[in-house]
Amino acid sequence: MKRLPRVALLIETSREYGRGLLRGVIAYQRQHGPWSIFFRPHGLDEPAPRWLHQWHGQGILARINDRRMAETLSQCNVPVVDLRFAVPDLAIHNPKIIQGVGIDNYQVAQLAADHLLERGLRHFGFIGMPHGQNIWSDFRSERFVRLIEMAGYSCSVFTSRSGHHREGSYEHEQEEIIAWVRGLPKPVGVMASHDDQGQQLLDACRRADVRVPDEVAVLGVDNDEFLCNLSQPPLSSIALNAERIGWEAAALLDRLMNGRKVPRKILWIPPLRVVTRHSTDILAIDDQEVASALRIIRDRARHGVTVEEVLREVSLSRSLLERRMRQAIGRTPKEEILRLQLECVRELLAETNLSLKQIASRTGYKYPQNLVALFKKKFGQTPGVYRGSVQG
Repeated sequence: MKRLPRVALLIETSREYGRGLLRGVIAYQRQHGPWSIFFRPHGLDEPAPRWLHQWHGQGILARINDRRMAETLSQCNVPVVDLRFAVPDLAIHNPKIIQGVGIDNYQVAQLAADHLLERGLRHFGFIGMPHGQNIWSDFRSERFVRLIEMAGYSCSVFTSRSGHHREGSYEHEQEEIIAWVRGLPKPVGVMASHDDQGQQLLDACRRADVRVPDEVAVLGVDNDEFLCNLSQPPLSSIALNAERIGWEAAALLDRLMNGRKVPRKILWIPPLRVVTRHSTDILAIDDQEVASALRIIRDRARHGVTVEEVLREVSLSRSLLERRMRQAIGRTPKEEILRLQLECVRELLAETNLSLKQIASRTGYKYPQNLVALFKKKFGQTPGVYRGSVQG
């Protein structure tokens, strides 16, 4: 029998993102393997396990925390694919380590900014980790602030000064967050660098007697369903395509173990979508007629609502509603309906195996070819190409 490749997985099980990566790895090796997998459940920031010194295998998939862990993995003398990107210039100093697949954080920040701006909010904030502690938290902060400024607004940034490394620091940090939240202009939309901090912010709002989402709308990242639904109120969050990242990383490691050369170019995987829960269920629009029209559109757009149907339920003419909605959100009713329909189409393409004809029918399109033309015009690719890129 052909000897199975022995692969070590140093990926945490304590978070939904890590579990998503593992699901992607499992799917790849079932289709292209099998592999002999060495794995022990562990947390995100744990050091390299001691058993690595006696382990003899062909490859490692890891979420590398620091240079010390990277050096330990390099000494195993096997190909290593890093899935965290926490250490700058890692591959330069450790040629056995490849950083080939990662999250497109540009698109993460774009989704967050778009989602909060669409709520009609005019004040914004970002809550992140201590500066320099996590490269992706820093990047999301910088990009989100830039996008908000490009939209004509300002953004207040809170970064922890204490962290959670000493006893009592969590309570001290909560007091800092409470003071920050109370000082923000209301209503405000806040992006959290990940769901943990989104849940922490919601707790601070509750302690400060600040209403969510009416005064503070909170959006996290990772869509950890347990954590998001544990939060009060439930936390809206950006779903990342962790399974696709895990799949691509496994494919990269497979090529390396077979002695094939791989490009040093990183494959950036875009996020899936915003999963809206109660924490951002707000329309901060003073114009009540426009707010009512938007509620109707957002409730019914994915089923094919028309502008005429909206007009029958608001006391405005078409031209007046178009003008006032454009003033409020920058789009006409027709444009908003199309935007929401196409977002629903993207969701169904990414998360189901429904045919294009079935998706068209569910989203109000009589002819699939019309949907294909609109989708390509909006996103620059056909629905089939998009599904392939997301599902891998």
